[in-house]
Amino acid sequence: RRAPLINKAASGVYAPGSTFKMVVAMAGLDAKVIGPGDRVPCPGHLDLGDTRFHCWRKHGHGALDMRGALKQSCDCYFYEVARRTGIDRVAAMANKFGIGVDLDIELPGVRRGLMPTRAWRMGQGKPWNIGDTISCGIGQGYIQTTPLALATFTARLASGRAVQPHLTRSIGGVVQKGALASDWPSLGLPERALQIQRDGMWAVVNEAGGTAPIARINMPGMQMAGKTGSSQVRRVSREQRERGFKSENLPWEFRPHALFVCYAPYDTPRYAVAVVVEHGNAGSAAAAPLGRDIMIEVLTRDPSARADPPAQQVAERR
Repeated sequence: RRAPLINKAASGVYAPGSTFKMVVAMAGLDAKVIGPGDRVPCPGHLDLGDTRFHCWRKHGHGALDMRGALKQSCDCYFYEVARRTGIDRVAAMANKFGIGVDLDIELPGVRRGLMPTRAWRMGQGKPWNIGDTISCGIGQGYIQTTPLALATFTARLASGRAVQPHLTRSIGGVVQKGALASDWPSLGLPERALQIQRDGMWAVVNEAGGTAPIARINMPGMQMAGKTGSSQVRRVSREQRERGFKSENLPWEFRPHALFVCYAPYDTPRYAVAVVVEHGNAGSAAAAPLGRDIMIEVLTRDPSARADPPAQQVAERR
């Protein structure tokens, strides 16, 4: 059941949950259906016919702009952005970031995962529904991705370049081609749009009200940006919600997966990390501390990667 012999970093597939929200935001900006300052109301749910899509915060977040929605991981905001954007535009953006496509890495058994489209669903002989798009807006539904793809996505978001994962940085002291982000072509995405996502991820970790204050690194040159996620593996019924259902009370195999993606240093990105804790329940509690500890370790071992003490623009956000 736990499949210990499978390389789950490259071959395990999971719904990305809220770590996918930056993809949806980028797709919405690209489609010009949302602006970074446009506020979307969150009453705690979105109704589509007789189906109710819930936000993780029962009573809602109020009206949020893009940065605030990323910081607080508001589901209703991203339901609406996905609905306006459409699944095919979301899928195209996901592919650009390395989700749902083949990754060029020197490993056997690397899985592509799945980034669904209307054509994919029609190939199964079934129609694509707007509810499917809404579910994908928060990284649920049919989306399946590997931790490797999530790390690649995070590296591309941080650098703005189409980086590919590789196993070796240097051989015999010779740095290999592709070891540096600058070796790769630009994603061709607007820097301002990318920076909005990075700023939202910075707020997740470093601002009051973010979903991962536990992951903050209070060491000079190590400031980190990140995004939490939790992906359900089973549907929660309306009756269960009304009874005050708590996922931590479920048997282990029915609990949500916990996810966290991050990169550091914030001002001069060098490392990207993706963490998936199978059935860990909450990304903020189970996955984010692991991401923080991994990042501290790699930056401690590589002092040259550390940024200078936090830049003025970062200090001014506090």
